Amino acid sequence: MNIVIRKLVLLEEMLPNLELIRQLSPQLEAAGYRAMLADMIPHNYFQVGAYADGECIAVSGYWIATKLYSGKYLEIDNFVVDKAFCGKAVGKQLLDWMLQEARDNNCNMAMLDAYVENFKAHHFYYREGFIARGFHYLKQL
Repeated sequence: MNIVIRKLVLLEEMLPNLELIRQLSPQLEAAGYRAMLADMIPHNYFQVGAYADGECIAVSGYWIATKLYSGKYLEIDNFVVDKAFCGKAVGKQLLDWMLQEARDNNCNMAMLDAYVENFKAHHFYYREGFIARGFHYLKQL
């Protein structure tokens, strides 16, 4: 399978990925997705897609920013591989692209959150050299 990895910068390039992202976040509505992207893109948000035969089969958002504890970093956000393509190294290709993007942008590290119940993701990230460093706390407002 020939995979093409593409960086997505424009809202119009990201909008078609909603159904794929819904595999991770099924509650996401089209209007909300559009509104959130419009809010995120001006703040250094991008997506990267893995394409096979012109179809996006994996996607991830990412941010490049700086924090006091880490310095400049790339944060992986909503990493999704279509269920039909899991186990075919598509996720590794997408992750490798993002790690190179981090290096190209002089980032000190890559970081991400993974749902506590997403054991397949935990296994994948551990295998790729990520460590669990802390807890991510939420409070609904």
